[in-house]
Amino acid sequence: MTGADLLVRELMDRGVKNIYTLCGNGLDLILTAAQKSGLRVIDTRNEQAAGYMADAVGRLTRQVGVAVASAGVAHINALTGVCNAFFDGSPMLLITGASSSELGRGHFQDMDTVRISRPLCKFAQWVDRPGRIPLAVQESFGAALGGRPGPVHLTIAVDVLKGEIAGPKAPMVIAKPGSYACRAAADPAAIREAAKLIEKSQRPMIIAGSGAFYADASEPLRHFVGILGAPVAVPIWDRGAVEEPHREFIGVIGAASGEPKILPDADLVLLIGARVDYRIGHLEPPAVLSGVPVIRMEIDPYEMAQGVQPDVPLLCDARTGLTQLVEKLTADAYKGNKAWLAEAGRRYREFHRPWMETPAPPAPPITGRHIIDAVRSVLTKDTFLLVDGGNIGQWFHMALCDHYPARWMTCGASGVVGWGIPSAMAVRSLYPENPILLLSGDGSAAFTIAELEAATRQKLPFVCVIADDSAWGIVISMLRKRSGDPVGAKLGEIRFDQVAEGFGAQGLRIEDLSKLVPAIQEGFRAGRPTVIHVPIAHGGPTD
Repeated sequence: MTGADLLVRELMDRGVKNIYTLCGNGLDLILTAAQKSGLRVIDTRNEQAAGYMADAVGRLTRQVGVAVASAGVAHINALTGVCNAFFDGSPMLLITGASSSELGRGHFQDMDTVRISRPLCKFAQWVDRPGRIPLAVQESFGAALGGRPGPVHLTIAVDVLKGEIAGPKAPMVIAKPGSYACRAAADPAAIREAAKLIEKSQRPMIIAGSGAFYADASEPLRHFVGILGAPVAVPIWDRGAVEEPHREFIGVIGAASGEPKILPDADLVLLIGARVDYRIGHLEPPAVLSGVPVIRMEIDPYEMAQGVQPDVPLLCDARTGLTQLVEKLTADAYKGNKAWLAEAGRRYREFHRPWMETPAPPAPPITGRHIIDAVRSVLTKDTFLLVDGGNIGQWFHMALCDHYPARWMTCGASGVVGWGIPSAMAVRSLYPENPILLLSGDGSAAFTIAELEAATRQKLPFVCVIADDSAWGIVISMLRKRSGDPVGAKLGEIRFDQVAEGFGAQGLRIEDLSKLVPAIQEGFRAGRPTVIHVPIAHGGPTD
């Protein structure tokens, strides 16, 4: 078999179902081998889209998403998705082609792609011979799926892909993990120490980040917060592990729209797979009380001291560690913090009343709040909801997030825009039956709107609602707070419905609010990508 055949076999052995790509220099052999072996090739109009798709697969499924790009600028384009995965800690593999293994001799698109990739990747390697491919794939998947997951990269030149290698006489029976499954229990002594701090505390607060999602910890998290009687928040843009609404969940923390004043009064902070950054005030006053103790649950030892040295480090995965804490607190007959939880709930309801409880103003004009109300009415437990955009993203987080299930996904901590359309395509490539709804701003949608052609041609339908205020709305909202001039923040008019039709998708324009929900439902039945263009009045939760 050739190196390309061997590469495809190694990917498929690890459960890879699709690769996302734009054809080009150095890729013909990989794409031909994939087609021959039944590995689906989904092509894009821009390598950025392929990178976003692989990142979305990793963040949604806990499996390694695979993007394939050609050399030179194509590799740089694909690195946007790698950058997104770097910020979020999501498992993805970027495979890049090359004209020759002789780096630096001036071949077409000669570039040290590995060196360029290393700052963003947990593992990056130039594969120099066909026989090296299985180990290179094994090492890259191991790095992508180990500890805090993240992106990895392999460059494989044409001569390596062409090279012949003798196949094994019998299939090799070795473990080839393809999904995140890190499991480790915390030191029992550390669990006892953490329990003492919890039992001493009167106002604990839990920050549950993406680490809780990757550990598949939604059930033990629910049990833990119920026993603790403590508020739990998800850092904005992180993956969620709050599958159902419950009284302990107080929404996202770190949004531009703010959050209820709860963390600054907590006398104990529990970080569950969450990073210390601006979203939680770097755990420094005034965001928290001076000297507040911190319990940190983290699977990756390199992450344990990131940002802050915890008072009690629990080196474990969130699912196992939370289960240990539940067992310990139950054995201790711990009574929880009913008064604190009631006060936190009161503050949460008071803060969110303007967006969640106060009725929306009459339409017209249609506002972001009206769109969120329409989205809420069509969501089911089977619906995948994706959000791409700043201002509409703030509306989503403020007015809709009474829970934060794994089937909801945003662009992530990088704050990138233009991620949504490719990611909706990636979700459809994995889930052929579920409703998929993308909520996008007009600025975000314009970044990758040409991918509608690729989605239509490859039968990857979804519904995209574009909230169009002809502006970078969140920038204008921020400038209004500072009385600044919105230089460069206003956009011209685009008829997104007509653009969608030009790419072969279905385009609808909604100016009558009563027609929005029926339009979304029609889009779910359409069998092709549907863009619903909704002009809205400017204004958001940050105003």
